[in-house]
Amino acid sequence: MKQTGDPGNKKSTGWLWFIIGIGFSMLWPSAAVATKFGLQVAQPFVICVTRFFIAGSLMLLISHGILRKRLPQKQEWKQLAIYGLLNNALYLGIYVLAMQHVSAGLGSLAIATNPVLISLMSTMIFGQRLRLVTVTSLVLCMCGVALAAWPLFEHSFATPGGISLLMLSMLIYSTGVIYFSKQKWGNLHILTINGWQTLMGGLFLLPVAIATYDKTKNIWGYNMMAPVLWLAIPVSIIGVQLWLYLLRDNAVKASFWLFLCPVFGFVIASVMVQEPIGIFTVAGMLLTLAGLYLVQRYKSE
Repeated sequence: MKQTGDPGNKKSTGWLWFIIGIGFSMLWPSAAVATKFGLQVAQPFVICVTRFFIAGSLMLLISHGILRKRLPQKQEWKQLAIYGLLNNALYLGIYVLAMQHVSAGLGSLAIATNPVLISLMSTMIFGQRLRLVTVTSLVLCMCGVALAAWPLFEHSFATPGGISLLMLSMLIYSTGVIYFSKQKWGNLHILTINGWQTLMGGLFLLPVAIATYDKTKNIWGYNMMAPVLWLAIPVSIIGVQLWLYLLRDNAVKASFWLFLCPVFGFVIASVMVQEPIGIFTVAGMLLTLAGLYLVQRYKSE
């Protein structure tokens, strides 16, 4: 009789990690295109705050109202506030500002800088050593993203200010990833973590949104709410749930899925806003997948 042991469990966990990673990598870059559509009819902070309140409220309703999960306690409130400030208020607030001055494709491409930032910051701050397999995977993924992005530069636009804001948002995002991975969350449900940190991000940004609000720049209706609801539910709820699952496993290796985000981002941008895609994108995707497979193959090391 076939025994069920550790090898089978590791194989199952490996496939689950892969499927969740692919799901996250498809949902996360769709935010760049949705944001571009939203910015046509709304101010940046209005998009952010509306998105955060909708997503946070829905997650907390499910977590506490339906699943009856416990509320955060004592130190956990502080952790959630800091994570919400980094991961939502600062990162996404600055990111949406940047998206006014860069294309959707370049917005997705910037996400690929995070694995490098996370790996380097973890090494410098916590003394984590970079294994050869990690370095090799980094090189493969970086080459894949660069190859996929090559035809995009000819048709994309960006301003120095937009690029600077984009890179600042990525640095803050990487800081948030490291912060989350180093906290002890106990048995706090993942929906509870995501719901409260998202809602807190909205609360942090609310005063700024009110102070800068201009009713002539916000056209409430389908054209605004469609992208906002996409950002709130598939991205902020489903996408972030998948991301937090990956982070709880291993922050550095989870970050490798960010390399695949631009590849899917190119495909989405090509379909939705007619940005170019061709043999370079396909070749880049294959290189990126090779790097991801490599790091997943030795994930247990």
